[in-house]
Amino acid sequence: MTLKAGDHLPDATFKVMTPDGPGEMTSKDLFGGKTVVLFGVPGAFTPTCHMNHLPGFVEHADTLKSKGVDTIAVVSVNDVFVMDAWQKSSNAGAITFLADTAAEFVEAAGLGLGPAPIFGHLRSQRFALVAKDGEITFLAIEDSPGDATKTGAAAILEAL
Repeated sequence: MTLKAGDHLPDATFKVMTPDGPGEMTSKDLFGGKTVVLFGVPGAFTPTCHMNHLPGFVEHADTLKSKGVDTIAVVSVNDVFVMDAWQKSSNAGAITFLADTAAEFVEAAGLGLGPAPIFGHLRSQRFALVAKDGEITFLAIEDSPGDATKTGAAAILEAL
């Protein structure tokens, strides 16, 4: 079952890169007491994710934060090293990169995609949500993983 506005986000543990190397962040750490924009992508460095979806959030990070967003994060079913490389190569320091290595979060949220032949295993649907203290106030899911219109930064700014 896919989550919807009014639902609470599931408990999950993400892999993140810290100054000391790979670490963990729980969904409670991420969402607790904060307003968070989370967007999900099928894969780091894939064309739509890398050239369309992520750049909008990088460009509008300050505007999102000026509207009360505490954290902007992206999640993908990739390993922490790939997510770290993607963050660095995209100059996306204002965004938290979450590796959902085993698809724990996307499966629990009903936001899995696949398994798709091009990716080889379960990935994340392309989605974007706003959550306040872990409760979803806005959620959009693209009809096609190659689109990033309903889930881009501009759509989130309108939803805020």
